[in-house]
Amino acid sequence: MKLIVGLGNPGRQYKNTKHNLGFMVLDELAKRKGLKFTLNKKFKGKIIQTVINNTTVILLKPDTFMNLSGEAVSLVKQFYQIDTDNILIIHDDLDLECGVLRVRQKGSSAGHKGLKSIINLLKSEDFHRLKIGIGRNEIIPVVDYVLSKLSKTDQKLINDAIRISIDLIEDWLIHDILYVMNKYNRKLNG
Repeated sequence: MKLIVGLGNPGRQYKNTKHNLGFMVLDELAKRKGLKFTLNKKFKGKIIQTVINNTTVILLKPDTFMNLSGEAVSLVKQFYQIDTDNILIIHDDLDLECGVLRVRQKGSSAGHKGLKSIINLLKSEDFHRLKIGIGRNEIIPVVDYVLSKLSKTDQKLINDAIRISIDLIEDWLIHDILYVMNKYNRKLNG
């Protein structure tokens, strides 16, 4: 069993903001597969359990707001007894140009509060990450920037990133993380 978590903030006011890219990827994946998320209060999130590429997978969108994402992730991980190396977290990244993807096997939070919450509650940095670049703006404060809507130009880049992210997820469900890193990081880095 594998767990794929898209990070974001619940609520209409956060829809299509830079901080909600994880939600956007999972929403598009669910749409393509004809699946619907249901709110599960026990898991503090919206969840789908399904089979993709012969792998049982749980899709999770925490309903706890970004800074408390670890609560939902740890509840699902514990209930289903999912190994940490079978978890993929999808999140925005300020240090990558808009639309650029990076796959990482493990690592620190690099200042991302959603990741920090997950690391603290899982007591591990050993989960996989799919980072989607949103770029950085030196004038706008980080909190305001990540909660801002995508521009038309950025939206085109993000749409491409979402499409590639879904292919990447399907590969991750079949292959190990090193295969996925070699295939996508090389391709995406030019």
